[in-house]
Amino acid sequence: MLAFVYDQPMIAALLALAGLALACGALLGFASERYRVEGNPIVEQILERLPQTQCGQCGHPGCRPYAEAIAAGEEINKCPPGGQTTINALADLLDVEAPELDAEHGEEKPPMVAFIREDECIGCTKCIQACPVDAILGAAKQMHTVIASECTGCDLCVEPCPVDCIDMIPITTTLQTWSWTLPKQTPANIIATDASVHVSDKGRAA
Repeated sequence: MLAFVYDQPMIAALLALAGLALACGALLGFASERYRVEGNPIVEQILERLPQTQCGQCGHPGCRPYAEAIAAGEEINKCPPGGQTTINALADLLDVEAPELDAEHGEEKPPMVAFIREDECIGCTKCIQACPVDAILGAAKQMHTVIASECTGCDLCVEPCPVDCIDMIPITTTLQTWSWTLPKQTPANIIATDASVHVSDKGRAA
């Protein structure tokens, strides 16, 4: 072994480095499994129901921090982009009463997308810096444009624009984007046929 090291010092050094790398990799892999911190599943479920606009209107820097705050006991009615639909979904998940949207955080609006009037854009990049999801393309002193499919409608790019060339445009509802939100099934809105089924079921049980 020593003779090989003396005869082939470069190869021996490479083999030593490779062995060290394998040992370090194995150690890191073991540590990642041994000391892995499991995420809170309720946070993930709350996050799935938030609109992912990352707008900060709730008072948190994004949807995940707000989801973590809700899991810790914060009110569920601070998300204007999600509106009452999101509040109802969170209330169902957490088994609590669904409050009205807190007006201090804004009012519910239809889904919006940012639009830059490109002929007026001066290329200041302030909107790019403000966008939380990198949905704006452009460079300094060059025209900017919005990737509509990536825009969440957070409205954060509008205020920083020094020439006021950004508009928030409602998204037109199409067959692809339309959805029907089912009403909550409460005794007050059960139709007559449903009520008769419940009554007959109770009769059979008696």
